Amino acid sequence: MTLLTSKQLKDYEDYGFVAPIDVLTLDEANEIKTEIEKIENRWPDALNGLGRNYVHMISPIFDKVCHNSKILDAVESIIGKDILVGGTTLFIKDPDNKGFVSWHQDAKYIGFEPHNWVTAWLAVTDANEENGCMRMWSGTHKEKIQEHKDTFNESNLLTRGQTVQNVPLEKTIPNELKAGQLSLHHPMIVHGSTPNRSNSRRIGFVIQSYIGANVEQVIGKVYVQQARGTDIFKYHEHTKRPVELMSKKDVALRVKANEELSKIFYSGTREKGKY
Repeated sequence: MTLLTSKQLKDYEDYGFVAPIDVLTLDEANEIKTEIEKIENRWPDALNGLGRNYVHMISPIFDKVCHNSKILDAVESIIGKDILVGGTTLFIKDPDNKGFVSWHQDAKYIGFEPHNWVTAWLAVTDANEENGCMRMWSGTHKEKIQEHKDTFNESNLLTRGQTVQNVPLEKTIPNELKAGQLSLHHPMIVHGSTPNRSNSRRIGFVIQSYIGANVEQVIGKVYVQQARGTDIFKYHEHTKRPVELMSKKDVALRVKANEELSKIFYSGTREKGKY
């Protein structure tokens, strides 16, 4: 097993995130990139809007990433051996696109309680300051949920543009990753990212999130996969792993999963964004 080192665990405890963690080769990262392009070419709308979510349910290649032993070893170091895949999201920023991610805390709107869960952010392509890598407000995971303002900004890659106001940029840290590297961040850390100002695509695949079996969904319903250990609590509906790309049965299930996810993300508001 490749568990996190004591230093990495201390970084997570002190700063609210740990990175970089080497998990995939460049060839393996490129395999994911090729899969995205294949889906976009054959099913042009499959990854748009809500389609960016639960892609692991319709693609064996994305599914394989979620069950990667190096990733799961690192996650086990933080949340224990009973691990469920609670959801996935693609964050794609095309060149010179205005898309950004506002400052936010994952725990604000996802509805997973208690906070025995972690978000895994995998760089499919290099993520750096030029192309809009994440920035982390170190230490904020030790504080309470902060007030978020719903902006519904069209360029915001978050569902409702939920934004923590007045974040001191000088206190944030760029989370730069090479393709195939991973970062793990705490549900409570304030983070965000700027637009892609480069000439190439920036792609991140996010397991949002790996949850302990003891974690409930207190707002709505999610579909999970067993990644490791057992689930004695049975709070969620388990799904089978896909064996072929975009099978009708898997696509139909993903539609249901996204409908339920939308209810969670837009809980408490009548307005809706494109995600």
